Amino acid sequence: MNAAMLGFFSGFPTHHFTDSIAEVLKEQLTTRDSLVFVSCYPDNHAQNDDDSRGMHQMFAERDMPFAGYSVIDSRTAAADAVTLIRGASCVFLMGGNATQQYRLMREKGIIDELRQSSAVILGVSAGAMNMGNPTVDIYESLVPYEGLSLANITVKAHYLSDGADFLPSVKQVSMDIPVCLMTDESAIFVKNDCIMQTGKIYRMDKGEVAPLTQEHLEQMRK
Repeated sequence: MNAAMLGFFSGFPTHHFTDSIAEVLKEQLTTRDSLVFVSCYPDNHAQNDDDSRGMHQMFAERDMPFAGYSVIDSRTAAADAVTLIRGASCVFLMGGNATQQYRLMREKGIIDELRQSSAVILGVSAGAMNMGNPTVDIYESLVPYEGLSLANITVKAHYLSDGADFLPSVKQVSMDIPVCLMTDESAIFVKNDCIMQTGKIYRMDKGEVAPLTQEHLEQMRK
C-alpha cells in the first residue's frame, strides 16, 4: 500500500463528519495543499461542482480546509487528471454510480496513478466500493471487477442494521466474497500496519451476518 492512509465511508446523511472520523482525519491530514474529488457522475457537472463544494465544507468546518480543491469529471483532460492526482494531498472518490466512476478513472488514465499515490485516499459509498478488491456493484452487475485494489475490502454502503434494506444480491455475492455491510457514519481506516473501524459495521459471509470484528479486519489487510 502506497497511500498514507485509506478511508472507507458509507455516507454522511447529515453532511457532517462524526467526531471520531474527524479526529482520525485531522491527525492524518497535516498537509492540505490540494483536495481532488473523483466524480461518480462524470457528465453531471453542476452536481459535481455543488457536491465538491459541500464536501470540502465538511473538512473546513472541522478546521481542515485545503488550499485548493478540484473535481475530476468528463470536463477534465486526461493529462490534467494525472497532474491533479500526482499533486493531491488527499483524493476523495465520490459516491453515486460505481461503474461510471471506474470507467472515468480508466478513461482519464489515473488508475495506476491512484495505486501509486502516497496521498490520503478516501471513498464514500460507490467510491469506497471502487477502492477495494474485488469490487461488486450490487445495484447493477454482480460480476466482480478488479477495482483499485487498495485493500481486500468489498463494501455494501448504506446498510440498515435492522435488515430493512436487505438485498438478495448481497447474499448472492457473499457466497463467494465476504462483504462489509457499512451503516452510514461508519468508517474503516487503513494505515501502514494498522486497520480500524468506527461506527456500526457488519460482515456477511456465506449469507450469514455478524458484527465486523478486529480479526475480520486483520484478514482484509492481508
